[in-house]
Amino acid sequence: DWIALPCSRLAREMPCISLPRDLLFAELGRSYTEDEFQELCFEFGIELDEVTVEKLVNTAKRGVEASEEEVVMFKIEMPANRYDLLCLEGLAAALNCFVGRAQPPTFALAPLPAGGPLLMTVKPETAQIRPYIVCAVLRDISLSTAAYTSLIELQDRMHHNICRRRTLVAIGTHDLDKLQPPFTYEARLPSDIKFRPLGEEKEFDAPALMAHYAKDNKMNKFTPIITDSPVYPCVYDSAGTLLSLPPIINGWHSRMSPSIKNILIECTATDLTKANITLNTIVAMFSQYCAKPFTVEPVTVQYPSGPSHPKLAGQAIR
Repeated sequence: DWIALPCSRLAREMPCISLPRDLLFAELGRSYTEDEFQELCFEFGIELDEVTVEKLVNTAKRGVEASEEEVVMFKIEMPANRYDLLCLEGLAAALNCFVGRAQPPTFALAPLPAGGPLLMTVKPETAQIRPYIVCAVLRDISLSTAAYTSLIELQDRMHHNICRRRTLVAIGTHDLDKLQPPFTYEARLPSDIKFRPLGEEKEFDAPALMAHYAKDNKMNKFTPIITDSPVYPCVYDSAGTLLSLPPIINGWHSRMSPSIKNILIECTATDLTKANITLNTIVAMFSQYCAKPFTVEPVTVQYPSGPSHPKLAGQAIR
């Protein structure tokens, strides 16, 4: 994967992302010398921090074949509040507009399915742990392997940035064609949750999974977010299939691959504003790959009546 790595200036809070040079130049419609690109970055307000030659990281667990290909990578320092620049698609679009090569896109809502909008019903118990969820669908999408990897990496970068290591927002992306709407967002006792997590070979109940991840150097950074809660947040479809256990891991059943055609995006959160920013950023960056570019299908989120979600009680939000 193309991972957001710290720049040499570790003390700074500005994020630094690694992007394949040749793919970026292809999106910009021309090649640049290193000095020319450094000047473009300076004029735009970002910084080319380093140029390296790297092997692409094994992405087999995420549905992409492992690769030993060596590529030239640009490590670019971005403003901390420009979440749209955290992927190749966003940076290329911004630079193309900046140099006058393209106009900003016009976004639109896609036509709803014949049966009406997909529905996500929020259960009152979620107020105890992670009260909000926002959703959207990117339908009839076509992703190259590079674009698919970019989507996965944007999620990782946003989790590190605006999502504050998943404490404020956790992103789940799923193959909609493997699922049965409508959906529910619930909070259940850990002992009542059992599923096969992404990247694992067997099912776990939630307590066993948390113990398993406590020994994992990557995952044990996230388990403390919910491990002491009496209930864990979880997203299910109408067949009882678990899509995700946020903010920890998605389920194996709804896993994505580069051949995916319809993507369900769900963001669970303790901060509704940041959840909306996160969802809108992902949609804005990757809706260009839909059959009708820059369109997104809304999903209705139905909040419960009563005191559990006082600001949203009884509301259906799309």
